[in-house]
Amino acid sequence: MSTDLKPPPPVLRVTSYDKAVSGVIAAVLAIGALCVGVTTVWMTNRVAPPAKAVPVELIELPGGFDDGSVDETLRVDSNDPEVTDASPTDEISEELEIAESLDSVTELSDVAAEPVQRQFETSVKNSGKRGKVSGTGRRALGAGGGQGGIPREQRWFVRFSDEVDLNEYAKQLDFFRIELGTLLPGGELVYLSQISTPKPMIRRIQTGKDEQRLYMTWQGGQRRFADAQLFARSGINTPPNAPLFHFYPPEIENQLAVLERDYRGKPASQIKRTYFSVEPAGNGYRFEVVRQLYID
Repeated sequence: MSTDLKPPPPVLRVTSYDKAVSGVIAAVLAIGALCVGVTTVWMTNRVAPPAKAVPVELIELPGGFDDGSVDETLRVDSNDPEVTDASPTDEISEELEIAESLDSVTELSDVAAEPVQRQFETSVKNSGKRGKVSGTGRRALGAGGGQGGIPREQRWFVRFSDEVDLNEYAKQLDFFRIELGTLLPGGELVYLSQISTPKPMIRRIQTGKDEQRLYMTWQGGQRRFADAQLFARSGINTPPNAPLFHFYPPEIENQLAVLERDYRGKPASQIKRTYFSVEPAGNGYRFEVVRQLYID
């Protein structure tokens, strides 16, 4: 006699394993949602980084105009009698002496420059006389895209403090990558760089016709003698009347142009003189505009 046995009906229930897996999945999803929420809040409330300044090169086109006046003359103010060939550099002392609030500027080691090719090829000093000359007030006759105004090499004056010693002065020149130069009697142009190092670098060339950098020449002050000392320390003896130059790299020239523009917001075509000084800044130095004169 056989008996048919039926299997028990299946029983569905949640095991401990299922509970553990479900808890882990829920926790992961909760943590993920929390991270997304926190990230969203951080992204919407974070301070935007400052915009990176893009270097801007200021280009000037001083010159005349096709419809200008053929007899236009640079105006030079002075208390002396009027002469036809007055030198604009002779007016500096009078202008500084009457500015009592800028007594420190009266000792400016003024720096100016003539066009590069003229200075290198002829080594002629300014032949203008002390006095004044009145301009016509009309635009100068010329050609090209000139915008008028006084070029940088004629309106910029830079002061290096006489209070620092020779080594500190050499560090200032190296910080701004200013290269010294002198024109020897034989027509040889000698460059001096890395001046604050034990062994400065010396370059010699026979002509400066390819030199395109802005350069300054001394018009007064005691720092001219310091330049001669720096040359002598490197084994180069400069005659007393030898011209001494400061050659400025394009980046520093543009930095000076930006400082000049930002000082009073005046366009370069309206500026007659800009006086810069070298000041300590952190571990280095910086240029600072101390005064400006404007074209009437």
